[in-house]
Amino acid sequence: MRIAHFADRNGFEGILLFAGNDVFIEPWSMAQHILAHTQRCAPLIAVNPVYLHPFTAAKLISSFALLYGRKVYLNMITGTALSDLHGLGDEQSHAERYARLGEFIAVVRQLFTSTRPLSFRGRFYTTNNLQIWPRLPAELMPEFLIAGQSDDARRVAAEMQCLMMQMLPPDLEQGIKAPGLNFGIFARKGREEARRAAKLRFQDSDDNRELFKLTTENTDSVWKRRLGDDEQDGAIHDNGYWLLPFLTFQADCPYLVGSYAEIGAKLRSFAELGVGNIILDVVADEQELEHVRKALACSGVF
Repeated sequence: MRIAHFADRNGFEGILLFAGNDVFIEPWSMAQHILAHTQRCAPLIAVNPVYLHPFTAAKLISSFALLYGRKVYLNMITGTALSDLHGLGDEQSHAERYARLGEFIAVVRQLFTSTRPLSFRGRFYTTNNLQIWPRLPAELMPEFLIAGQSDDARRVAAEMQCLMMQMLPPDLEQGIKAPGLNFGIFARKGREEARRAAKLRFQDSDDNRELFKLTTENTDSVWKRRLGDDEQDGAIHDNGYWLLPFLTFQADCPYLVGSYAEIGAKLRSFAELGVGNIILDVVADEQELEHVRKALACSGVF
């Protein structure tokens, strides 16, 4: 809720809500709590078909629209810990989970857009004259995001016309292949000041690296494995790219470290390559958020 109120006060669109067996509060429950206690913060709800039927998701979205007149975003995922999938009895392959995800998106979207009751025949879902009442206003239609980096993820994102997200790549501009990026920002007035402060905030630890290694052994996530294999020394690159927070299990994404002006320039270059959406890592406090805002302001874009 602290971060949701940050978003409300500081002009951010919303907040990402995670899903998984180990998440303390179910993201749909948290989304309703946020909608009830903020003015404009839009929940970005992680949705994994292993946890619910597409009709249930559609009913929840429709309920939020009726209760609060607010829009939500859906972060469509297939991944969770392999041990979680085993515990749930879900033995689908990686490719099958993405095929199911595509059908899930299709059912939800058609329930909201079809003018007739929906009859759907797929490998994973079947509906017969299914419909949602009342009609969802066009301005409250959910938007679908996909952040996977595998060929299966990209195929589903293209077929379902979802907003494709990716982790910030080490070579920055040259590796951008999606209109959305996920990373953290650590900024100060000067480059060296930013690097010193970042290293104080995120410190290396053998225990944390071991924890990260254990988590990567319990996942089939393509993007996590690619990032984990990319770099192991934890140094901040000359271009400001920094993976140490990710390698030490202190963040779920890479970081961009530098001066306000440097990061602002990088953000402008991202926008020129078609990036229009950014998911930022959660900041420690509102003081740290102010540094992020100054970097965003220097971009003149975000």
